[in-house]
Amino acid sequence: MIHCRNLSKRFGDFTAVDSVSFDVPAGAICALLGPNGAGKSTLMKMLAGLLAPTSGAVTLDGLDPQAHPLAVKRLPGILPERLGLFDDLTVEEHLHLCGPIYGVEPEATRARTDQLLRVLALEDGRHTFLDQCSHGMRKKTALAMALLHNPRVLFLDEPFEGIDPVTGKTIRDLLAAIAARGVTVFLTSHILSIVDRLAQQIVMIRAGRIVLNSATAELPQPLEELYFDLVEPPRTEDLPWLGSAQS
Repeated sequence: MIHCRNLSKRFGDFTAVDSVSFDVPAGAICALLGPNGAGKSTLMKMLAGLLAPTSGAVTLDGLDPQAHPLAVKRLPGILPERLGLFDDLTVEEHLHLCGPIYGVEPEATRARTDQLLRVLALEDGRHTFLDQCSHGMRKKTALAMALLHNPRVLFLDEPFEGIDPVTGKTIRDLLAAIAARGVTVFLTSHILSIVDRLAQQIVMIRAGRIVLNSATAELPQPLEELYFDLVEPPRTEDLPWLGSAQS
């Protein structure tokens, strides 16, 4: 489903993504892991056809985003780093606006909206304007919009950030269910415990380069230990003044 070879993106003298190559098969859940600034969001935008690469090639379901931009843009559901929501619209209005953009009939849009709002615990806040929503509500609204048109591939940037534990479990179960039906899920997350239970494939990136690409079941050591070894070790320093009796 997702195929990229020697994919690079440079902004002036800065290389955000450097010669990245990997494949994600249809129906797989792949997690892209790395610290802030590693190039995760830039890579995801190139895979989704939202950003042109400087060099290299990417195809989504056999289509090149640069050669077939409109066809590629209709394939995925995208939860972006910046949610791109409108403060003057309600939660429900965002979904009703989204359906026709992807050619979903009005009746189907309304029915799917009701189901998504119910599943994501947004039903009571459906008439709330986005400028009055919490971060979690905004994130769930954007996720509902990404799902509404029944995409064949999902690109999700930090889908669990700011989400309560119950809804987090709902989203994990939902992603596992749709992946079993053939939907490809490509996500970033800093919550390694969720990734370890959900993803079948792990790609780790550091400074724009892949340092690991493995099936989760074939990881040579626990995911957290691998992350610390390959990507970013934790900083440890004693602060003796913390907890000491104040003079």
